[in-house]
Amino acid sequence: MKIENIADLRVLVETARGGTLTAAGHALGLTPAAASAMLKRLETQMGARLFERSTRAMRLTAQGQTLLDYVLRALELLEEGEAQLASDGGALRGTVRLAAPSDLARSVLLPWLDAFQHAHPGVQLALSVSDRVQDVVRDAVDVALRYGALGDSGLVARVLFVSQPVLCASPAYLARHGAPATPQDLLQHNCLSFQIRGRRHLRWRFVRDGVWTEVQVTGDRSADDAAIVHQWALAGHGLCFKSRLDLVHDLASGALVRVLPQWQGDDYPLSAVLPSGRFVPARVRALVDHLAVCFAGV
Repeated sequence: MKIENIADLRVLVETARGGTLTAAGHALGLTPAAASAMLKRLETQMGARLFERSTRAMRLTAQGQTLLDYVLRALELLEEGEAQLASDGGALRGTVRLAAPSDLARSVLLPWLDAFQHAHPGVQLALSVSDRVQDVVRDAVDVALRYGALGDSGLVARVLFVSQPVLCASPAYLARHGAPATPQDLLQHNCLSFQIRGRRHLRWRFVRDGVWTEVQVTGDRSADDAAIVHQWALAGHGLCFKSRLDLVHDLASGALVRVLPQWQGDDYPLSAVLPSGRFVPARVRALVDHLAVCFAGV
């Protein structure tokens, strides 16, 4: 076997993740010089150049990417084996790195995650909350919850829930401005939008009796965090058009009122996304199964 030191493999992983030896050293508690020496040793042992080096960053070569894919799987297997050896009676142990949209996490996920950890006290949770679409490989995520159609062919996805965006506003906003009677009436209203991949989502689509209509809305507020749009709607600043799943509690309490209920939005699937070809630890599978049960009860 050519590889003599597992620590060298961790340098490979962290250099690919951070893009520099300085970042790898910081993540592993090493000096950049020590990280560089370990990476050179690994390249010598493998007989291949693993990174293309520049003054700004380091980019994996084709050989480096191939090795990285296997190294990630090998390290995960080792971690899972260590966790299982340390467990009592097969109890789940170790860390689950979960990425989730911000509003979904705040609106429905937190108590479900509490319940999971209560049932499995040996599991630690590292939750990353963002509306940015995270790369499950680059960002070291075990499972990511994503809305919408998935274009990543190299990923494994399990649909957990199919929602639709619904139009709603606070009672205070509707008392001041009235409720729209048709989608075209939205042109006279302040529509709160969120940004998807840096672009404001301003084309709102509705269907009724099989007939679709699309409205180019306007408004004085937008955010790259959908939870902020949700809060603006609660505060009476305008109408929002969001997944029903994110709004379920406020719609039930009356804090938000659904508008144009006879008009539906596009189906909006929510999926659990995992890296393809990677070993999936039992604790990760258990969390996905737990969330599937929770969503089924919504």
